[in-house]
Amino acid sequence: MGNLYITPEGVSRLRNLRSRKRIAQTDHEKFLRTCIKRQKVLFKQRRELPLVPLEKPYQKGYVRFFVLREDVRQGKQADFFETLLEKINTYQYADTRKFQKKKKRRGKRVYIARKQELYTFSQWEWERALERGKFTQKERAYFARIECFNRQKDRFEIHYEFTEAWRFELRVKPNMITHYRPVDIVIERELAELDKIIDNHKNWGTITHKIYGRRNSWNQYQKRYTPKEKYKRTPLKEITALKYHTSAMEIADMLLEVSL
Repeated sequence: MGNLYITPEGVSRLRNLRSRKRIAQTDHEKFLRTCIKRQKVLFKQRRELPLVPLEKPYQKGYVRFFVLREDVRQGKQADFFETLLEKINTYQYADTRKFQKKKKRRGKRVYIARKQELYTFSQWEWERALERGKFTQKERAYFARIECFNRQKDRFEIHYEFTEAWRFELRVKPNMITHYRPVDIVIERELAELDKIIDNHKNWGTITHKIYGRRNSWNQYQKRYTPKEKYKRTPLKEITALKYHTSAMEIADMLLEVSL
């Protein structure tokens, strides 16, 4: 750690080069943690700024969402499904009423209709929603547990989706902008200073491994299914051993026949 030396304040320790580097690295890591915590607080303050109404609202494209069908709206459970729809509804925005997207077919880019479905909960989202009491016991009965294969992660995943989607239909209406969020110059100036520190490439390693880092296990990359028997290949060593074993048996039978 170093040598001791006497000062008017008392006995102190003279740090060596290795100890001084470690202390400087620890202090810098604490400074980055403080900057990230402060950045999160400022983001929250910016989100919670009150909206200001516009004098002249304007239209910005169209919005598409789900609504109750006419026969369901006139039924006895209209209020129940209206409340449930608020929890699983999805919204899409587009410049035109067609809601199309580009797709490449046979070397050409064509427009196809965009698909829109009700919100599907993952395993983690479903458990979290139940812990917070988002769904009642009656509402849970309308959800089914489905196992889907994720090609990107190469594994099966569990999802929960609404089973009676026929009760809703899509509705398109103009997307009107009626409010705007004001800009706080003090918050934006402090965020710019923090972004300059956090986005510095010299701090990426410390932020990634020490602050946002986590333990990566190889279990998430292991295959969650077993291949079929007809696709399994016999190792070369087993094939060679089987050949030698079969040859020895044949030789033993031949010797027995000769001796008889």
